[in-house]
Amino acid sequence: MNERVSAENGRISAEAIDRRLRSETILRAEDVPFLAALPVIETAAEALKRSKEEVALRTLCLLLVAAKGEGLGQEVVERVLESYELRPHLTPNELAFVLDNFPSQHDRIQFTWRFEAAWTLLWALGFVAQLGKPAQICDVEFAARTMSETTTSQFIEDSELRPIADILDQADLIYRYHWAVRNARIKGQQIPVALDPGVTEERHYALNWLIGYEERAWDHVTTHT
Repeated sequence: MNERVSAENGRISAEAIDRRLRSETILRAEDVPFLAALPVIETAAEALKRSKEEVALRTLCLLLVAAKGEGLGQEVVERVLESYELRPHLTPNELAFVLDNFPSQHDRIQFTWRFEAAWTLLWALGFVAQLGKPAQICDVEFAARTMSETTTSQFIEDSELRPIADILDQADLIYRYHWAVRNARIKGQQIPVALDPGVTEERHYALNWLIGYEERAWDHVTTHT
């Protein structure tokens, strides 16, 4: 992410600096390495404010593709696609996968990881109490149940999007966790304190989408560190 500065005085905002310092305090307590020179992220004024409807529909789409990746039968997949009216909300990559009767094992694995992105959005919508350190995979059964036991309209109604400040706190923290993972890999070192690279990547992806990083559509979100 690029360093953000105020157009008025050319200075980095106090909000962004405070957020970075809070993240570094958490990392220090967990003995996770961090780079003090890593830039700040967007402020609440700069971040995209997504609606709960948009986030809820994105979550349902992720849960569907992840379930197919994990092995949900094609008949059931297509039935869910229509009953939840998700076709217009799937990205081009997701729709191609959902309609593919014989997806590759690689694609199945990649889309199964979307449970972690969905978990992140479930947190943003209030269904998950806290994210915690990205050290282990999410409760897939609980994530799937949030969708299977409701309808699209009820899921949206039951959602309560967290304040943008809370979302930015997590976006800043995962950015720094992800740096620690990548730095260890680059140096051929052990991943610090059992962080899970896949979980870290998916959370970072979902949080960058939530805050509108680089204004990219879902299929093209980046996770720069």
